[in-house]
Amino acid sequence: MNRRNMLYASVAAVAGVAGAGAAWWKFQQHSVDGVAGVAGTADNSTSVGSFWSLSFDTPDGKTLAMSSFRGQMLLVNFWATWCPPCLEELPLLDYFYQENKDKNWQVVGLAVDQPSAVRTWLQTNLLNFPVGMAGLAGTELSKSLGNLAGSLPFSVVFGASGQLLHRKVGKVLPEDLALWAQFK
Repeated sequence: MNRRNMLYASVAAVAGVAGAGAAWWKFQQHSVDGVAGVAGTADNSTSVGSFWSLSFDTPDGKTLAMSSFRGQMLLVNFWATWCPPCLEELPLLDYFYQENKDKNWQVVGLAVDQPSAVRTWLQTNLLNFPVGMAGLAGTELSKSLGNLAGSLPFSVVFGASGQLLHRKVGKVLPEDLALWAQFK
């Protein structure tokens, strides 16, 4: 092998390792300790602290204030009606909510979608936890909470004192919920 081919092979190997590392990082669950773990920027992003001051319209026109969930464990799920993995995980999230609501847990779904599509979907699919209409701004909100790619579904878990404990890009699995249920 001549020097040139060795150089190309070395560059390709480094690029492959970097790509694999980036893919691994993107698809891993990431824990963060405390509020400082996620910070917004000055361009309409939301820090964990200001998340609690947000309010969303509900599909039936009421207001859903995030501050009303302080003091509880909170699972926030970003979803959309056009997202198959989102729709697949919603019954699991609803079951988790039903099983844990008496254990100081709350689940909130933030729909990154058109209000009419969400209302239509909810007419035939019952969810027992509250849903807020985040619209397209929900993508930016999820990014400010650590969803760097803006992918759906995306979930975050907040502790009772308001700190961000965990986040997950991709469909929630029963193992995730079992882990999160252990958080205090």
